[in-house]
Formats: sequence, C-alpha cells, structure tokens
Amino acid sequence: MATPNYGYEKRQRELAKKKKKEDKLKAKANRQQHDADAPEGSDTGAPEAPDDASAGGDGAAD
Repeated sequence: MATPNYGYEKRQRELAKKKKKEDKLKAKANRQQHDADAPEGSDTGAPEAPDDASAGGDGAAD
C-alpha cells in the first residue's frame, strides 16, 4: 500500500485557500466599483419607513 503524500495534499489546500482569497478580493473590488457607479439615492438596502410612522414606537398617539 502506498503512503499518503501529505505535501501534495497540503499544497492543494494552500492553492484552494489562495484561489478563494483572490475570488473574495475580486468580488469586493466589484462591489466597491458598483457602489461608486450607483447614484447617491439608489440604495439597494431596506426601504426607509416614513418619519411619522416610526416616531411613535408603539403606535399610540399622545
């Protein structure tokens, strides 16, 4: 029976980590580029609630 080649396995793990890190950095750069291109008022986040509806908290009028 052949012995395991731990050096090869380690190298493959390192290459996978490196590729994943590069992909993350590339995606981050793309997001930053997209955010820079988008106009100020067009957020893709949660919609804003009207000020009068969110001011009361429990909905009871004082």
